Amino acid sequence: MSYKLVVFDLDGTLVNSLKDLAIAVNEGLKKAGLPVYEVEKYKMFVGNGREKLVERAMGENYEDVKLRDIVRDTFDSFYKEHCNDNTEAYAGCDKMLSSLKNAGIKTAVLSNKPDEFVNAILTKLYPLHKFDIAWGKKPEYPTKPNPEALNAIVENLGVKKSECLYIGDSDVDIFTANNAGVDMIGVEWGFRGRKELADAGAPFIARTADEVLEYIYEN
Repeated sequence: MSYKLVVFDLDGTLVNSLKDLAIAVNEGLKKAGLPVYEVEKYKMFVGNGREKLVERAMGENYEDVKLRDIVRDTFDSFYKEHCNDNTEAYAGCDKMLSSLKNAGIKTAVLSNKPDEFVNAILTKLYPLHKFDIAWGKKPEYPTKPNPEALNAIVENLGVKKSECLYIGDSDVDIFTANNAGVDMIGVEWGFRGRKELADAGAPFIARTADEVLEYIYEN
């Protein structure tokens, strides 16, 4: 086993947050007088941060600054109050994190979700696990797949890039790891599924959290 740090994406990897994200954006769309979407549609809207989520949901209306501000501001205020209403941990991830901790492997989270929401979600869904670092989108770093935030996590935790494994559920996660020069694997239980991960070149795609552990301990 060569990995000393495992960095996880959040939405679609450790937590199923799709319904709460969809409801919050739909609240903004309704307030702006725009059409809303079914929850499943948001699987293709999420992944690149709040601004891209709002842009995809608004379509051509995104160019209207007034409407854009209504949707974004409504999302922020609503999601702050309701980000844990329906969000759940994925099966087996709690056990997976405990196993990594017991093996002395550091764990971190890197999400494109605004940073203010990340710890609120992790504290509720993984109360017994202490991540070494848990970051959302911080103003000093660009969103993924830009590698700057991932590079900073690796540096801050004092490991080599060859000792880091990044785990996520979308092509954005594959590109992020590749841009940072770290190993990665995909998880098919998330929002985007096996095909997107395979098409983007994921070297291994786990079906379960147990398969993630097996991969880590065998490499």
